[in-house]
Amino acid sequence: MTTPNINNHSGSQNIIEFKNIVQTYKGKKRGEIVTIFNDFNLQIEDIPNKGQSIAFMGESGCGKSTLLRYITNLSQPTSGQVLYKGRTLEKNDIVPMVFQMPSAIEHFTVLDNVALPLLINGVNKKEAREKAFEMLKIVGLEEHVSKWAKYPLLSGGQLQRIAIARSLVANPAILMMDEPFSALDSRNRKKMQLFLSDLFHKSELNNLNPTIVLVTHDAREAVYLADDIFILGSNPGHVKHHIKINLPDRSEGVRRTPYFLNLVSQVEDLVEEL
Repeated sequence: MTTPNINNHSGSQNIIEFKNIVQTYKGKKRGEIVTIFNDFNLQIEDIPNKGQSIAFMGESGCGKSTLLRYITNLSQPTSGQVLYKGRTLEKNDIVPMVFQMPSAIEHFTVLDNVALPLLINGVNKKEAREKAFEMLKIVGLEEHVSKWAKYPLLSGGQLQRIAIARSLVANPAILMMDEPFSALDSRNRKKMQLFLSDLFHKSELNNLNPTIVLVTHDAREAVYLADDIFILGSNPGHVKHHIKINLPDRSEGVRRTPYFLNLVSQVEDLVEEL
């Protein structure tokens, strides 16, 4: 356990920085003001050519998903700055996000779903489809390229793989994931966690090294996938705990080790104390 790493003294560039964030809303009662954040600060250091996974945890209403919405430009704080590599995020900055529910376009094929971000950015159709196919091979869906991207032709886990592939096809520096597996049953959720771990912790095999920011309520998921866990308190939202995760490996077997289970118990205890 460590205290929140609010100040970065390493000299390295921060890939994401929340600076003096204030977020308020009008309450239901006349004149009521609800404060989500009041002078919230957090820096996430860049790790070039390697990537990392950051998990936000905490009770409902602490601002976890709001932070993701800032980074993806879906929301703006009342005041303060959200910085990306030292500069203010612009309206045309596109940051991919994987949501809780599958977001594939049902009347597009699997291949065309994944090619879509490239086509929007002006890549010609042939090149976009070739890159989309390579990404589908990475996520293990190359045999489904011509299927319509909908259930029951594809499972819930496969549909989320499409969303992940579509988010990664342009090789972004950052990727947001808002409880991406919460709609899956426990068996498929575990399979998707294993898939995601392999995808990003074996980046030398696929040249993918983004900073992933994950919102989850599942301590096992956070410990298995994240390098750093930030547990947020509320009223207003703040970093209550920062846990560095140093697993000896990211194999499936590590999830059964006493070291892993002890980390999960510690995280669960800290969340329950909020």
